[in-house]
Amino acid sequence: MALVGRSWLLLTGFILFYVIYLLFGALIFSTIERPMEDKLRHDMEVLKKEFLNQSCVSAASLENFLLKVLAANKYGVFVLRNASATSNWDLASSMFFANTLVTTVGYGHSTPLSDTGKAFSIFYALLGVPFTMLVLTACVQRLLYPLVLAPVSLLQRSGLEPRPATVVHFVLLLFLVVLCFFVVPAAIFTKLEESWSFLDGIYFCFISLCTIGLGDFVPGMQPEQKYRTLYLGAVMVYLFLGLMMMYLVLRTFHKMSDVHGLTTMLQLPRCEDSDPDEDREPIVDHGESPQRQTEKGASNHLEPGSQVSYNTINRG
Repeated sequence: MALVGRSWLLLTGFILFYVIYLLFGALIFSTIERPMEDKLRHDMEVLKKEFLNQSCVSAASLENFLLKVLAANKYGVFVLRNASATSNWDLASSMFFANTLVTTVGYGHSTPLSDTGKAFSIFYALLGVPFTMLVLTACVQRLLYPLVLAPVSLLQRSGLEPRPATVVHFVLLLFLVVLCFFVVPAAIFTKLEESWSFLDGIYFCFISLCTIGLGDFVPGMQPEQKYRTLYLGAVMVYLFLGLMMMYLVLRTFHKMSDVHGLTTMLQLPRCEDSDPDEDREPIVDHGESPQRQTEKGASNHLEPGSQVSYNTINRG
């Protein structure tokens, strides 16, 4: 019991440190990039006034103006007045950028303007990406028993054979993930983003949770977006949970492939290779006291790794 408690405590610490890491990155990015963005906005305002004050616009002048406007657009600074009201490097936007950086979603809607910001992005992602993968993996490990192993065992006890049970469970899990992390969020995005259709919402969810991140649809970029800070925070939570569930689906598919012999046929490594000495471990160790045996058995029973697995199902 104490081991399980320490494990959950460690996972909670990981998640808290992950949030602190995002806040730290947001503060640094905002401190570095906000002044550069303000300077670029001022330069674009001056350029716009100079262009409008010209009595006769030549082709060369128009081309120079458009080139500078397009270059500013690449950094999220627009000439249109209503589109330039929101900063790309306030605390909420900087945290959103840090989140897309370490999750490898990377929409590209805003990029560092300064060399210092670019160098910090490299260092920040170098530490943040593997740590994010570690946190996601730890969370998925905790979800394997309640969402994968226990339901499959329940289906078997209801009378299904091991292989049909794994297929039924995978289809149900996939249906719930699609419903909860694609269909419902797409409907919500359609309501919150005026220019998005339902298909655009589905497209955004798929592109984001597959970490493709094309950047043609980015939430919270509308001028004068209501509750923008809260909205971006909710999107960050959605991305983290969505990536976690996508990883869980992949792990479940791998485990199902183990049961059906697909990994063996393709000569791929199994998702969980059982310990060859596991079946030969004595039930009662005569060198231990009865109290110690009871505590050990209770600890093993509570650990997710000691519960029924796809490998034990396959042997059954």
